[in-house]
Amino acid sequence: MCSIKALIFLTLLSVAFGVSYEGYKVYKVTTESKLQNEYFKVLQSSPDFDFWSKLNKVGHPLTIMVAPKAQKGFEHFLVANKIKFDVLIDNVERTIQAEKEYHRSRSTSKSGRIAFDQYYRHDEINAYLEQLAADYPDIVTLDTLGQSYEKRDMKLIRISSGSSDPPKPVIFVDAGIHAREWIAPAVALYLINQLVETKDNSGLYEGVNWIILPSLNPDGYEYSWDEDRLWRKTVSPGTECNGCDANRNFGFHWMESGASSWECSETYAGKEAFSEVEARNLRDYLNKTENIEAYLTLHSYGQYLLYPWGYADILCDNWKELDDLAHDMDDAISAVSGTRYTIGSSTETLYAAAGASDDWAMGGAGITIVYTMELPGGGIYGFDLPPEEIEGVVVESFEGLKVFGNYVAKNRK
Repeated sequence: MCSIKALIFLTLLSVAFGVSYEGYKVYKVTTESKLQNEYFKVLQSSPDFDFWSKLNKVGHPLTIMVAPKAQKGFEHFLVANKIKFDVLIDNVERTIQAEKEYHRSRSTSKSGRIAFDQYYRHDEINAYLEQLAADYPDIVTLDTLGQSYEKRDMKLIRISSGSSDPPKPVIFVDAGIHAREWIAPAVALYLINQLVETKDNSGLYEGVNWIILPSLNPDGYEYSWDEDRLWRKTVSPGTECNGCDANRNFGFHWMESGASSWECSETYAGKEAFSEVEARNLRDYLNKTENIEAYLTLHSYGQYLLYPWGYADILCDNWKELDDLAHDMDDAISAVSGTRYTIGSSTETLYAAAGASDDWAMGGAGITIVYTMELPGGGIYGFDLPPEEIEGVVVESFEGLKVFGNYVAKNRK
């Protein structure tokens, strides 16, 4: 058997993040033992290995992008240990350039109108929210969560039929905490679009108020457009490497598991809990806003509906309620085109990862209905979900979100 320690040592030597992915390959591998899984857990700390799918239990496939200099040793290890693998993408840069060319060909504007055949920049997202507030003042209120590290406005939208007595329960939805997961803001925008601009959906906000934040990490999102398409973190300056995984930065069991103290890791949890202004802004808003009964954070990719806890292999008190509701959401999504989600607690289904926003929403803010929704990827494209596939994902996802909203309206009065 090839020396695991020797290969890990070699792959940890590089610390520099690159912005060109020429020659990078994406592998699909399937582990068959806990020892093999431990090897891949250690690789998560190396900048030469970017895990596009969640590190899962033994026997579940992993999708990993590997830098050119690490590919020979990586493939040697896989072959020597009889680990099944396929090369999904032979050159990641070609895929990224094709996506860029598509968006260059589109006539984007700041008119405040959107379609779901392309992705939008942060200022275009904000322009859309502002236009809705102007066009639908009876049901739409615009607010700002705060500003990001680079002083971008983190705008959110409240959708409500008006005041009531007693006050209606509130659903809070956010997206884009991981910069490269572009389909997440797209689903948030479609949810907003359908609630506000489709009259047939007005019943979805009769019994509940929606607050939706399409871009929780706007600096990282813009960086993924301009500099590094696969950037995941925030952009706050570091000593070795910039940025923090904001979804490991929340102060509930921070740094206890599934996070890194090394700045160059994709799962770097920050120098302390809530070191990132984006995480602090969300914390402060949820703490000051009354009647929030449900929290849902949109990610990609992997087709998971996950509920707490993520910090350890422990179930939250109301896990059965959350599990049943998630299955109802999954059934509604599947009815559109057959897409199925894996359902369970974050740790039970995947691996422990402390400091995430969903755990904090329940354990810190006291919200009882909490989910992370990992949206579908684009086949071999992963985070590069082709624009022509956006509409299919947002339409089927909305069916699940309708079930989610109706449940909160009926059961959290």
